[in-house]
Amino acid sequence: MNRLIPLGLLLVGLAQLLPVSAQSASASKFIAYFGTYSGGKSKGIYMAEFDAATGQFGTPEVAAETTNPSFLAIHPTSKYLYAVGEIADFDKKTRSGAIVAFSIGEKGTLKLLNSASSEGGGPCHLVVDKAGKFVLAANYGGGSACVLPLDNEGKLSKATGFVQHKGSSVNKSRQSEPHAHSINLDAANNFAFVADLGLDKVLIYKFDKETGKITSNDPPAGVVKDGAGPRHFAFHPSGKYAYVCNELDSTVTAFAYDAAAGKLTEIHTLSTLEKPHKGNSTAEVVVHPNGKFVYVSNRGHDTIACYRCDAATGALTFI
Repeated sequence: MNRLIPLGLLLVGLAQLLPVSAQSASASKFIAYFGTYSGGKSKGIYMAEFDAATGQFGTPEVAAETTNPSFLAIHPTSKYLYAVGEIADFDKKTRSGAIVAFSIGEKGTLKLLNSASSEGGGPCHLVVDKAGKFVLAANYGGGSACVLPLDNEGKLSKATGFVQHKGSSVNKSRQSEPHAHSINLDAANNFAFVADLGLDKVLIYKFDKETGKITSNDPPAGVVKDGAGPRHFAFHPSGKYAYVCNELDSTVTAFAYDAAAGKLTEIHTLSTLEKPHKGNSTAEVVVHPNGKFVYVSNRGHDTIACYRCDAATGALTFI
């Protein structure tokens, strides 16, 4: 999410920014894409012009009609956009959701290329690998993660990698089974990180960037407090640290990252609230491109928690 590519394409929240034409990187206008849950008045993916100089959006319009495209990702070439189909009946036999591929036209318009099974129910997050050869997705309902290859035209193929999570944690209403909530890759494209809300773990997988296979790492996970419910994950631009927002207990955990071993070591965990707020949960964590600040969104409290990041240690200070 939150990706700028000159008049360009932008994914906001559930969305991204990307250039509409081959303008310079200093261009101030972008196309913003918005993922939604369809049904009611929503038809799928929307787009609007965004002026970065003024902070103003144009009128949104439908970019593509598709079911529950709740998270989006743009290919490194800016030629393709990928969306989850957060459903459980794409393949009725396996109760899987969908990953949907679109080509991006000159003015940001989307054209359906194809769709493929996510191999598990309720996919809610996805990422394109650094080389643009694979899409990796997290299945919330299925408690699993998958890897789908891409051909030279941006189309999806059948999954080459799949892992099924097992286990539970202490919150019986939300953690009675695995719930993979996000998937991310490190800068070297060597390891994949899956925040599983149901297990209170950020599971770590070796990623084979040639075959698309994912296999458990040693150590196999970064662990958070019981009942925390890790949701979304983000790396510091230095590659030395990473952060996960914990949905269920309104906290953010800072990790030191060993890129050679794929190891996460907790630095500390902080609240995202100045004082407890009933019904709050966190949603997204973002590290500023300059590495000096980390932001976490609070749903319920309807705020953004802001932290200063210590470049020498990765530790956070609430501001």
